Amino acid sequence: MIRLHHVPLSRSFRILWLLEEMGLDCELVLYDITDGSLRAPEFLKISPGGRVPALEIDGTTVFESEAITQYLCESRPEHGLGRVPNDPERVAYLEWLGFAETQASIITSLNLQHLFLRPPAKPSVDVLKLEAARLGASLKMLDRHLSGQDWLLASGFSAADTMMGFNLYAAPYYVDMARFAHVAAYLERIETREGYKRARARDGEQKFYTQAFYPADMHESRDG
Repeated sequence: MIRLHHVPLSRSFRILWLLEEMGLDCELVLYDITDGSLRAPEFLKISPGGRVPALEIDGTTVFESEAITQYLCESRPEHGLGRVPNDPERVAYLEWLGFAETQASIITSLNLQHLFLRPPAKPSVDVLKLEAARLGASLKMLDRHLSGQDWLLASGFSAADTMMGFNLYAAPYYVDMARFAHVAAYLERIETREGYKRARARDGEQKFYTQAFYPADMHESRDG
């Protein structure tokens, strides 16, 4: 039995997608980010930080998406989605895993301020503009990298790409993606993958974005 603790359109989508790419069926345990279920004592025993993803597999539980990705790829190397030590692409693989998590942390900051702060708390417009600019800069760097190849690694598709699965669907809520033609083409390639299609079909309905775009200055009148 493989059991994935999951919130739709969150970091846990990375693991759902990776499992589908590996052809590994899993039971999904769904949570709502706003209803307190991630702070329930029974979930905190599984994921002490109260965050998804957490994966129950092989008689153990692993939390944090980067750690789960590493574990899955190293315990199931026959799928060829990781890069083992001494592989020529090992460093690049690790860099892109880290890049995906750094980029996701910017999105998380924007999510917190735009979506989850409630009056009387007031988001800082200056911070929102800075975070949106940081996200745009990371996408510009990614766009430049993808101008010369189809996937994050030169050899082809890998778990580094599944780590980007959450980021590229959350980023358009905060950044105009029309500036990044190579990222757009990358996303189109992702969407043709059967593993990705299966993961999206299982992902579930996200419940926290209520509009198509959140401009950094949308809180100015409230702050003023």
